Order: sequence, then structure tokens, then C-alpha cells
Amino acid sequence: MLNFTDPFFSTRVLGFESLFDRLQMLSESSSRSTYPPYNIRRDGNDIFVEVAVAGLSKDDLEIELADGILSISYAGPSTQVVNDKNELVYQGIAQRAFNQQFTLSDDVVVKGAELVNGLLTIGLERIIPDERKPKRIDIKTPKKILGK
Repeated sequence: MLNFTDPFFSTRVLGFESLFDRLQMLSESSSRSTYPPYNIRRDGNDIFVEVAVAGLSKDDLEIELADGILSISYAGPSTQVVNDKNELVYQGIAQRAFNQQFTLSDDVVVKGAELVNGLLTIGLERIIPDERKPKRIDIKTPKKILGK
């Protein structure tokens, strides 16, 4: 486990306190849920989080962004009685409650979400401010005084 209260971090790296708090929180959470399965794809500055949510509709899912944490949750199945019967012979598709969370950088914004064929895709974009983009630095040479 990382110790971000170590003097190395507090005296040599300044202005990253919120990042250290997030890293400390992540290092302390020893068991992270892997349900439901997900993919993360990157295409340039675009990032896509794909979550397998077979059998769920958009009304079943809740997506929230708060304090840099993107949360995708499902409250779990509700028991429905159809024609006075609720008979499940076999359940191979898991439909248990979940809360999957992703920590986003300050320069990542959520563009939107769509649910197609049981795959929830959340579009993100990394916005790089002009002051953080690479800059070309010109090298100047000193003027020489010739013979004077």
C-alpha cells in the first residue's frame, strides 16, 4: 500500500493533493468488483467505456458524475408476477445489483451514453487546455561583437 503522507510526497510534489487523495482511496480499496464486465477503448483524445449489461434497459441503469467519479449503477432485479406466476426455470444471465466506478481526470469530460444490444457505451473526451499542449521553444544564440 502506498503512503501518501510520506514526507517524500508532501515536500517534493506540490499541488497534487487531490490526486494523492484519490490514489490513497484506490490503494485502500483491496477488492474491486469486476461485475459487470467492461472494456475501455481509446481513440486519440476520445475514450469509450463499454459495459456489458445484457437484459437491462436504459430505465434500469443510472449514470452519475460527481467529484470526478463516474458511477454506473443498477439497483437489482425487481420481482414481477406475470399471470399469477413467477417461475424461473434457469437463470444463466446474471442480473444482480452493481455500482461500477471510474475515476476521471480533471481534463476528461463525459460526452454522452448509449445502450445498444446490451452494451452500454459511455463516450468521454480528454480536453487538453492550450497551456498544457506541447510548445516549441526557440533557441536563441547570443550576438557576437566582431572586432570591436
